[in-house]
Amino acid sequence: MISFFCSVLALILGYLLYSKFLEKIVGVVPERKTPALTMADGVDYVPLPVWKIFLIQFLNIAGLGPIFGAVAGAMWGPSAFLWIVLGSIFAGGVHDYFSGMLSLKHQGENITEISGRYLGQPMKQFMRGFTLVLMVIVGAVFIMGPAKIIDDMTQGFVGITTWVWVIFIYYILSTILPIDKLIGKIYPLFGIALLFMAVGIATVMLGKGFDIPELTLANLSNLHTAPEKFPLFPMLFITIACGAISGFHASQSPMMARCMTNEKQGRTIFYGAMISEGVMALIWAAIGMSFYGGVGELNEIMVAQKGNAAFVVNEISHSLLGKVGGVLALLGVVAAPITSGDTAFRSARLIAADFMKLKQGAIKNRLLISIPLFAIGYAITLVDFGVVWRYFAWTNQTLATLVLWTITAYLIKERKFFWVTLVPAVFMTAVITSYILVAPEGFGVSTGIAYAAGIAAASILLVVSLLKVYLKKNEPEMEMVK
Repeated sequence: MISFFCSVLALILGYLLYSKFLEKIVGVVPERKTPALTMADGVDYVPLPVWKIFLIQFLNIAGLGPIFGAVAGAMWGPSAFLWIVLGSIFAGGVHDYFSGMLSLKHQGENITEISGRYLGQPMKQFMRGFTLVLMVIVGAVFIMGPAKIIDDMTQGFVGITTWVWVIFIYYILSTILPIDKLIGKIYPLFGIALLFMAVGIATVMLGKGFDIPELTLANLSNLHTAPEKFPLFPMLFITIACGAISGFHASQSPMMARCMTNEKQGRTIFYGAMISEGVMALIWAAIGMSFYGGVGELNEIMVAQKGNAAFVVNEISHSLLGKVGGVLALLGVVAAPITSGDTAFRSARLIAADFMKLKQGAIKNRLLISIPLFAIGYAITLVDFGVVWRYFAWTNQTLATLVLWTITAYLIKERKFFWVTLVPAVFMTAVITSYILVAPEGFGVSTGIAYAAGIAAASILLVVSLLKVYLKKNEPEMEMVK
């Protein structure tokens, strides 16, 4: 239990101290007017109070990630605590804060357009397609998942097809309506419920004295039931994404950047929401390791349930929180993914609108973009859910890596302290390269080859980045010689 408390404390200190350091690097100007004030359109650029923006951002980025991902990640043991803490503070928080603040700096631009500014036009075109695909996949995944859960809960009363269309209709409304009309009203309620659910689980867990495994050198080993098939590196770092770092967050931050009224709010909204998500992930990882009696017992349950984390979440919620837990579990496993899916489609609309340079004030323009996106999303729902989900996880972390490299390029260009993003960018490059090579859904090569390739890719990009730093430092001298 000491490790759990220390982990939570570390996250809090990360917010209080490290986020202030990042704020100084960015160079916040409170007096500068934000896009919500200078470009208000009543649809996407809408000034909102900071507490509401925080709750919307939290729910946007949370979804099922810090719940299901943390429970699945707990199968590797207390190493999950270390990744959640270090990932949230030095990778996820940095990724979310800078992506949000760069969007604010560039009039609410999406990360696809920002990448083009600092990594060149070819990367912008790649990021446009890559991110659009990810957003539509996220939307499709978070249609079928909740629909199947509701269908099971209602014992097939109306059939899964009906629930798919109900969720689809909601997605259409939340994508095309002004952000303050639907999302701005219901998201804060769901955000509070999700936080209350986590606090309730933590209170009962600590009150009943559950035996939470400690983070020791011995426990840092791979405790997964199949360690050869699921090596700790890189599998753990892909499994726990939203509770540590997630590329999906960078697609959501611009939506909130378009609603902020002061640059000082960025620290609370972007870094603060990531740290809150990290605390939630810690809670679910801790209860996952302790509820059944240990990490080994959790592995047995997960294997028996074929990796279905929803079963574990439902059982824990109902057992610890009773009838209230049933309601909160419903919100957690149904509302959370739905509220990530709808903003995924909304982000896709905004990304498409940016590169088409199509103003979104008129509803016909919103429909012109949204209808093809929903048609593609529906087609994806017809593909096997398991296949779509496996590739979503890697694609998500790949986007996070590309965003970190974009921010690094920005910091180098502006002669700012670039190490805050360069280090996590190098690490995540090794993770995603190793994963796609070693994973069963990837190339399935040996860990030795995968690790070597990961180190090689990370090293090459590190050398290129440092070379750019060197050239940037010598740029004035070269100009003087000319």
